[in-house]
Amino acid sequence: MKGKGKRKYTTVGNTLFMLQNAARRVPVVILLTVLQAVFAVAVSVLELYVAPYILKSLEVHSALSELFRTILFFTIGITTASALAAYVDKNLLFGRVQLRLEIMNMVRDKAVTCSYPLREKKEFSSLLAKATEVLSDNGRASEAIWNTLAELLQNVTGFVIYFVLLQNMDAVVLGVMVLTTALGYLMNYRINRWDYRHRREGEELAAKIFYIQDRALDRYLAKDIRIFGMQEWLRALYGKYMRLYQAFYGKREMRYFAADLTDLALTVLRNAVAYGYLLYMALGGRIGAAEFLLYFTAVGGFTKWLTGIMENVTMLYRQGMELDFVREALDYQELFLMEGGEPVEADENGGYTIVLRDVSFRMFSHLNLTIHAGEKLAVVGLNGAGKTTLVKLICGFYDPDEGEVLLNGKNIKTFNRREYYKLIAGVFQDFSVIPASIAANVAQDAEDYDMDRVSACIDKAGLKKKIETLPQQYDTLLGRDVHEDAVELSGGELQRLMLARLLYKESPIMVLDEPTAALDPIAENDIYERYYELTRGKSAIFVSHRLASTRFCDRILLVENGKITEEGTHDALLKKGRRYAELFALQSKYYRTEVPKSERSFGI
Repeated sequence: MKGKGKRKYTTVGNTLFMLQNAARRVPVVILLTVLQAVFAVAVSVLELYVAPYILKSLEVHSALSELFRTILFFTIGITTASALAAYVDKNLLFGRVQLRLEIMNMVRDKAVTCSYPLREKKEFSSLLAKATEVLSDNGRASEAIWNTLAELLQNVTGFVIYFVLLQNMDAVVLGVMVLTTALGYLMNYRINRWDYRHRREGEELAAKIFYIQDRALDRYLAKDIRIFGMQEWLRALYGKYMRLYQAFYGKREMRYFAADLTDLALTVLRNAVAYGYLLYMALGGRIGAAEFLLYFTAVGGFTKWLTGIMENVTMLYRQGMELDFVREALDYQELFLMEGGEPVEADENGGYTIVLRDVSFRMFSHLNLTIHAGEKLAVVGLNGAGKTTLVKLICGFYDPDEGEVLLNGKNIKTFNRREYYKLIAGVFQDFSVIPASIAANVAQDAEDYDMDRVSACIDKAGLKKKIETLPQQYDTLLGRDVHEDAVELSGGELQRLMLARLLYKESPIMVLDEPTAALDPIAENDIYERYYELTRGKSAIFVSHRLASTRFCDRILLVENGKITEEGTHDALLKKGRRYAELFALQSKYYRTEVPKSERSFGI
């Protein structure tokens, strides 16, 4: 939110947002919401008149048959209207759920298609989390707002009908009823404003609690928690934030209690004036028993409709505050040209040259680098040297603070960034495995993929023999967190699966940012050699902190402290006898097959 306590969106604007999405995606929701209000008002009006009509019939000594017809009419009317209201209410649920899920998909699409630096922004990530929470269940604003709108329409309609009915009452009495209701609303409005100004405090505490819960339940961290005896520390940390959370909401609830107490006093005053006036009219002979009963019931209904309108407006305000998160997440300003921009022109020879010209970003200052079409480039260096940052600049995940990244002479800022990404296939250290079939993981698509192409890529990656031994073969599920019968592949097998995924995309530029860092040096070397063989004719960038794994490359860059300190082929760099040669000598013993595997694990 921009500015303390100031909303970017209005309650009316958020209501229109929901109505527009309903009209476009699930229009039946609007129709059923209106019908829900109409039938509810019909039931209320029929119930209002049933007793006075019967009493009036008895007063004038109507025939028994006429009395029976009156009772039958109201019985059929109330039963029919109640049944229709219940039917609409039940069927409305499905449309509301569908609409909520549609909007949730909009937020998820924003999350998975936005630019990389935007996804890294704490403010945006926080908005996504809050928007997802708002869309998480039936009771939250994204779905509950339809109940509020139906009730508001019902209350406004009922208020108009009852106001016409009570026109004969004293204007002062009507004024007191309206005034006390308005005062109650203003009290609730002030509480809601306080709640809005302080909600970040509660949300931050809740986020910390959920984070601790998530870490404590993460099965990948279970071994660390047990080995290092972190259970009591986690419990103490959880207890601390839970107490702060409870104290914050205790303070908030005390304010709501004071508002409710004030509202109760105003309600007592309102009813005392209205009912006192009716008793005065009845005892003075100005109205009969049937009219007294009608007005007495109508006064209660009138105050209920009026109070309901105010409560609905207040609830819409609260729900609007929740929907602010959804709209802010969806409307968040994109940093790159993810839509629009110039198309990437196809190169006639199928090759692309990438140039970093005078680039400054984070640790890098005035960096110049050219990656030629079809070149095998290695970026090596110790952990923290800036290798991954350099790769992210090349891939277009970041834009430099100064300088420019050029593709065939054009600044990539001018391109549609999604088209630029299509030129690059990458496997990174933190690669993802989808909880779906092996075939879907290779194609990165759970439904539409070429099975022959998937099989060919898996064969080239050297994983075909393993997969064909599995009962479901290419339909074997991965992701045990989701599928109980999922298979867990070894580290080396996952690397080959990632290689098959990279081959399936058939991009002219391939990037491997230390995807094999978890493997031992010998296994990494084998995987990198296979990558080299299968990327012939394409540009490829290999990143590693193990120098021997990339010695086959056309050119090697040694990166240290955000600078390219050495550049050349493996043999040329060894002959220079500088830092590259020194690091290679230190690491070389870990690449000898006779060195025990346990000793290799201590490589740089």
